[in-house]
Amino acid sequence: MLSITSQYLARYRRLTAGDRPDVLLPVTGAQRRFLLVRSLDPSGRPDVVPMFFAFPAGTIDPERLRAAARGLAARHTALRSRPAVVRGTPVLRVADPDVDVTRPPVVPGERPADTLRRALASWDARGPALRLFLVRDEERAEDVLAVALDHAVCDGRSLALIVDELGAAYTGEPTAPRPGPEETEAELAAYRAAVLRQLAAEERAQTPEAAAYWADRLRAVHTHAPPPRPARAPEGALPDAAITSGAAQARLPARDAGVPFPALLDACRSAARALYGPDHVVPLGYPWGGRPAGAEAVVGCFLNTLVFPADTGHGSDPEATADAWWDDLDRADVPFDAVVTAVRAAGSPWTGGLDGLLTVDDDSRRPPLTLAGVEGREVHVDGRPVRGPFAVSVTQGAEIDLRMVWDRAVLDDDTAHRAFDALTHALRPCGHSAL
Repeated sequence: MLSITSQYLARYRRLTAGDRPDVLLPVTGAQRRFLLVRSLDPSGRPDVVPMFFAFPAGTIDPERLRAAARGLAARHTALRSRPAVVRGTPVLRVADPDVDVTRPPVVPGERPADTLRRALASWDARGPALRLFLVRDEERAEDVLAVALDHAVCDGRSLALIVDELGAAYTGEPTAPRPGPEETEAELAAYRAAVLRQLAAEERAQTPEAAAYWADRLRAVHTHAPPPRPARAPEGALPDAAITSGAAQARLPARDAGVPFPALLDACRSAARALYGPDHVVPLGYPWGGRPAGAEAVVGCFLNTLVFPADTGHGSDPEATADAWWDDLDRADVPFDAVVTAVRAAGSPWTGGLDGLLTVDDDSRRPPLTLAGVEGREVHVDGRPVRGPFAVSVTQGAEIDLRMVWDRAVLDDDTAHRAFDALTHALRPCGHSAL
């Protein structure tokens, strides 16, 4: 039987037979997952990755920023493409670069964070993959810039490149020409080659042995999050600015070599136990991977989502977790949809839902956004919709920045804060602050 990736490639080749292959591009397994999740969302809501930077008021020239962003999109195929499903086949449709700097209208009484949440919530999946929103914070005398991307065209490794190149383009001449046709075609060819290399790696990884491994590894997994509760706005909030998610943050002392990933998985197991109770096997997702060997460092979405079966009946056992995790990484190229298919074929009722997500970043990999010598201060805008019951993000550097967000339609704040306490305790915390 053909693997999921083989079937996808066959459909893609039939779809593009006789057409220019650079108009409709194939997608990676990671992109397939995002497009599938979007198609299952009743509102068609995509996963959006925003970065927020605060600058002194009046220092950003919107036209210069717009020109820089359009030049950036012109240089990177993924940023000027739009995810689509054509005749049942997920693809990227290449388009002209179209990026604007939008100043969302402010509703009387709104805070800047409310305005940005509302602007991001109105995201039209048919529009450009890269968008910029600029909001004035009169109280702090700052302008907050949101650099937002459709997750289907970028992963964590792309963000540093985007921030660096956007700042460089802004600093250059505002009338500088966009990349010429030769440069654009060369980047498109490099992007397409990288995706095809990734799909080839995924195709090779989908062996009967790998399917049997994941079927056994995840055989006891079930999603345990309670069903969504009726949504209600926090007391005193504007109806259009309802806070749909909660957040908590802690800064922990850094270790010399950082926190080992298995220890982070065990800490998330502690949080899951506080959320869902003992004696469950909770599916936790985390991104892993990178560009395929030999591929250029193109902007795109290449990180597969792996699933860790967190047994909440067991305590922390870093050595056992590490051994199992290394075995998982040997099969990390099997795409998420193929893993779910293998598990279900073995008789599991699991449909691929995740009870939690874990992302880990190195703060040295993403420089601050600098526009004409002015360094933006990265800020958080919490309260945005969360794709899943809870998500943990860890940034390792001079300190460990630990954050957890949760969907208030699924988890109540008190339970979530207990889970965050369990998470920080597992990592030897020195206190945390709720946001």
